[in-house]
Amino acid sequence: MERVKSQASNNLKFGSLIAGSILFLIVAVIFKPFTIVNAGERGVVLQFGKVQDGILDEGIHPIVPVVTSVKRISVRVQQNSFTADAASKDLQKVSTQLAVNWHIDSAQVNKVFQRVGDQEEIISRIITPAVSEVLKAATAKKTAEEIITKRNDLKAEIDENLATRLADYNVIVDDVSLVDFSFSPEFSKAIESKQIAEQEAKQAEFIALKASKEAVAEVNRAKGQAEAQRLQRLTLTRELLQKQAIEKWDGRFPTVMGGNGALPLINLDPATLSTQTPK
Repeated sequence: MERVKSQASNNLKFGSLIAGSILFLIVAVIFKPFTIVNAGERGVVLQFGKVQDGILDEGIHPIVPVVTSVKRISVRVQQNSFTADAASKDLQKVSTQLAVNWHIDSAQVNKVFQRVGDQEEIISRIITPAVSEVLKAATAKKTAEEIITKRNDLKAEIDENLATRLADYNVIVDDVSLVDFSFSPEFSKAIESKQIAEQEAKQAEFIALKASKEAVAEVNRAKGQAEAQRLQRLTLTRELLQKQAIEKWDGRFPTVMGGNGALPLINLDPATLSTQTPK
């Protein structure tokens, strides 16, 4: 009998333990006495909706159910694209597409949430109007042509001014990329026409330069030939001509027809004949 009572008591205790565990799990699921902050996030602690000074790092943290809640905010680098219209210094309409890399200062997450809100509110209320204003101010300082030719200068100015503006809200700008520019159809056509005209001018300049060089070369060749002829006249003597004729003679005399037969034509200069008479 005692043994039966002891077994029943043990079963009751075991059942109570199981019931207590189930009850604890139900309470834990419903009231969540802990919170988990994932990698790349920070937890903003709220007590009855009021933002607290403490910030929760990554990991699991105990909290007081009902009294305390946690808002998880990403502190990773995020990229958002923006398209904004502006006017250049020469009053040309410019549509610019930008890509902004940014993140929230992890040490000021609670203040950012308290002052601005979560990521979506940061983008819509802070970053978007800041991008538009900074872009318009920077674009207005340059002509449409300078926007194209001095793209790096424009990017640096936008990057610096946007970083300064968003730093007041504890939002850090990592980089700004100017993805694309687009102008009005009339201005785009004018740019194309100008490029064509510049190419044609360069081609004409090349042709003129080539003709000029060819003319100079022709003059130099003519001068060289004239100089060669002048030097030849100075060095050309009777003896030289006779020597060249003898060097080229093949040993046969030219002949002429006269009388009954052909006679050799001998043209001897008396001055070159020997004055000695044969013995």
